[in-house]
Amino acid sequence: MADCCSVNANAETAPAVMACPVSGSRSKQVDMLTVRSLVRHLPLGMPGTQYYFCEAPDCDLVYFPFDRQAPRFRCSDLSVRVGIKESLDPIPVCYCFGFSRQNIQSEITETGRSTIADRILEEVKAGNCACEVKNPSGKCCLGDVTRIVTQTSSRKAEREL
Repeated sequence: MADCCSVNANAETAPAVMACPVSGSRSKQVDMLTVRSLVRHLPLGMPGTQYYFCEAPDCDLVYFPFDRQAPRFRCSDLSVRVGIKESLDPIPVCYCFGFSRQNIQSEITETGRSTIADRILEEVKAGNCACEVKNPSGKCCLGDVTRIVTQTSSRKAEREL
């Protein structure tokens, strides 16, 4: 059986959440498919351990393993920019359809609202997303998009008062 198809031996013993060894922030499991899809150069003999995604914006570590002997991966090791850890535009939010934080902000500035979440939802319903291989978190971006729309709309409303 090929290594990519092998069962993760640590899956049953690895906790769902671990603290990032650099930032100490709460980090959730990420599928090995995501790690393998986004890390530029995987070492030969990459162990089949559980990996975790660190969401801390000020931490350069992206993926760390349950097995401490396995390699860690930083922002520079990935083939995409990690939106949650970026401060310079364009900050990616939706990896499947190419929407950035600036796209959301511009749409709200120009029209008073954002339709980006609705457009993404339609694509998801049509089966056109691939979050598990494009998004560093391995999860759907709709939660992040909704949060940014809410924050941007609130700031716009505050400025108009």
